[in-house]
Amino acid sequence: MDFSNSSASRFAHIRTCFLDRDGVLNRKMPEGKYVTRWSEFEVLPGVVEAIRRLNEAGIRVIVVSNQRGIARGLYTVQDVEEIHSRFHDLLMAHGAHIDRFYFCPHDQTGCDCRKPRPGMFHQAQRDFANIDAATSAMVGDSLSDIEFARNTGMLGIFINGDNRHQKPGSEQAALLADLQFHSLTEAVAALLRSRQ
Repeated sequence: MDFSNSSASRFAHIRTCFLDRDGVLNRKMPEGKYVTRWSEFEVLPGVVEAIRRLNEAGIRVIVVSNQRGIARGLYTVQDVEEIHSRFHDLLMAHGAHIDRFYFCPHDQTGCDCRKPRPGMFHQAQRDFANIDAATSAMVGDSLSDIEFARNTGMLGIFINGDNRHQKPGSEQAALLADLQFHSLTEAVAALLRSRQ
């Protein structure tokens, strides 16, 4: 895809990829519905291979996810942790891994960790001393993901996935994003080509 020289230069120097979960790694539920258990977590085609390719390139992979369903009583922190554990086991069986999962269990207000607020980025910086916004990218499929990238100074990469499940604001997200792709697989392929 076409993008500005500044975006291209930053893209080629990415050392940490922050990934949204639903809609990027697994199939997103219809608006208002939530993935509540592992049996509902449908990994999107090519995701395991894309993560393995990032790992092999030495790029840190961190998942950052809003999980408002916890605050609404639809599932628990333990349910989310089990989903992430089972997903990580699947990745490990294919030679891939996630470096860390972070999620916000809160509703719309009262915290610093719900995207687009920067709290999960700051958590990652505390856990990984060499994370720098200038060499990080946020890959997501919603306006809050791209605004999260803007609020932290990261490169914002919009995944223009299944139109049936896009959240309101996706058109604005596409306009705000530095780069846009149809899938994580496509974004990772372009990232690795840019480093050659």
